[in-house]
Amino acid sequence: MIKAFKVAKGLAAVAAGCFAWGLVEATRFRVRRVTVPVLPAGGPEMRILHLSDIHLLPGQQLKLSFLRALADLEPDLVISTGDNIASDTAIPPLISALGRLLEVPGGFVFGSNDYHKPEFKNPLRYVARGRSEPSKSPERLATDQLRAELIRSGAWHDLNDRRTIIEAAGYRIELRGTDDAHHDLDHYPAVVGPASDGVDLSLGVTHAPYRRILDAMTTDGVDLILAGHTHGGQVCVPGHGALTTNCDLPTDRAKGLSEHRVEGHHAWLHISAGIGTSPFAPYRFACPPEVTILTLVAR
Repeated sequence: MIKAFKVAKGLAAVAAGCFAWGLVEATRFRVRRVTVPVLPAGGPEMRILHLSDIHLLPGQQLKLSFLRALADLEPDLVISTGDNIASDTAIPPLISALGRLLEVPGGFVFGSNDYHKPEFKNPLRYVARGRSEPSKSPERLATDQLRAELIRSGAWHDLNDRRTIIEAAGYRIELRGTDDAHHDLDHYPAVVGPASDGVDLSLGVTHAPYRRILDAMTTDGVDLILAGHTHGGQVCVPGHGALTTNCDLPTDRAKGLSEHRVEGHHAWLHISAGIGTSPFAPYRFACPPEVTILTLVAR
């Protein structure tokens, strides 16, 4: 009996230590760098800053300071893959922190937490099911205000079920995106089809990397797909990795750069582990918060 009590006490101490470290790790922001061979031969490199899953609350000063410093990275293109806020009151500090980045060519899609306020959900049930379930009566966020602020400068484009062509770093780039697939708000037929004539690069943007979206974009010849949503697993097992992706991708693709193949077609896929967490689960373990600089080079 005494031995069992000591074991239980030891396990509780380990769990408490892991939780405490998880709270610390959630503020250990980093910039990750990867190289992707997708550009035409003979041209210059191009740098994309990939932001995702900020889940901002207005009092998160460390996160805001990290966001403010990102403009110093001087990217050629900025892509945000959604879940920007956790409160309506986070919109003004978010826009202020993004600052000069909003003047760089860019595009964004929304995730569910750009539409609805976060709610508490049992984390064990989430891991067991492999994905979170939508609320039956979600409380709306000020999505239209967020959208208006992100496009105010004219440099960023709303890619929710939209396509557009922009110029950045001397390249003509087609962007196509979908609305949030996690809550079935996506309408890929609105953007379906091969890349437009005369573009140097075709980019796909989506919040939740469900295979139906990845397969469709890859089949249409998109060169590079950017997504978020997974938080990289958020709580990972050292030496093993993520326990869930919160979608239908396998856990070994919870974050980072990989290749997506379907029926003879190929696209590069980058999934960001994201910057934030739900305010009801404000911890990370073996999965630090991040943004990514993707350096695009010749194929």
